[in-house]
Amino acid sequence: MAFTRNGAFEYLSRSHENGRLAHAYLISGPPGSGKRGLASDLSSLVTGATAADVFASQPPGVYLAEPESKSRRIVIDQVRALEHALQMRSSGGRRKVAIVAEADRLQPQAANAFLKTLEEPPNDSLLLLLSAMPEVLPDTILSRCIAVPLAAEAKAAPSVEEKELVELLGTVAPPAANGVQDAYHLARGFHRLLAQIREAIQVENVAALKRDEVRYKNTTDGAWLEEREDYFKALTESQYVRQRSRLVETLFLWWSDVLRANTGVAPRELPSASDQTRILGQKLSTSEILRRIRRLEEMRDHLGRNIQEALAIEVAFLSIFTF
Repeated sequence: MAFTRNGAFEYLSRSHENGRLAHAYLISGPPGSGKRGLASDLSSLVTGATAADVFASQPPGVYLAEPESKSRRIVIDQVRALEHALQMRSSGGRRKVAIVAEADRLQPQAANAFLKTLEEPPNDSLLLLLSAMPEVLPDTILSRCIAVPLAAEAKAAPSVEEKELVELLGTVAPPAANGVQDAYHLARGFHRLLAQIREAIQVENVAALKRDEVRYKNTTDGAWLEEREDYFKALTESQYVRQRSRLVETLFLWWSDVLRANTGVAPRELPSASDQTRILGQKLSTSEILRRIRRLEEMRDHLGRNIQEALAIEVAFLSIFTF
């Protein structure tokens, strides 16, 4: 049974107060379930840190490893640095905390090195692994951690574009898949949905700007209206990026369901697409699915760094959706 973030913290707090906190926990859950927030709260509790977010400030006694390399993987040098930090004497006799964020991104060598730490944890240490896809982790790691699954927070209803994308994804699933042609078809469809999103945002914000112009044209100077134009331009871009991120998240949910079907995990994020994701999960190997998820992560990273949107999407879709 999955916890809420607050419920999980109450459970772990009681364990801490009773001296029964384990040495390693795997905090899992979908994006937005509060994995990082729970890890931050628990770290502050056991180390006495006053930071509201240990990821931002990394107070003494809290050590972090997360994907940083060009490959967006956690490499063995990061695990060794964690091990070295955990061997140091803690201040005030408090526990030291090592957080491995996106633990499913551990390179094989890094995972093997971290396994040794799990098998022989340093004194007064607490190891927290965070993952949205715990099924990817080796069984040897899973068996040495206490699972703390978090439930998804209440989500906003899917937008029209998100629903259309799920339907579009279903058209390219085997056995009807047609290679590169389908990948291009899906990329064009994704661009069309993005264009719909941008147009709707622009229409709404242009109307809002016109209302402001009518309301304030006789009471303010021209400079103020120019500032409002700049404000709505920035607002349009911000809203577009946020909604684009939701559309990309739908792609992640779809491929996560493919992975769950492949590994025999029952819950589905997109029940309406369960037949298509099941078929694809049976057709592709686990390594092939993970490779496509990595390409999707690279695309998200490129979009976040403002690499040309159309090119980033087209290149990624050719790699992700050519079956």
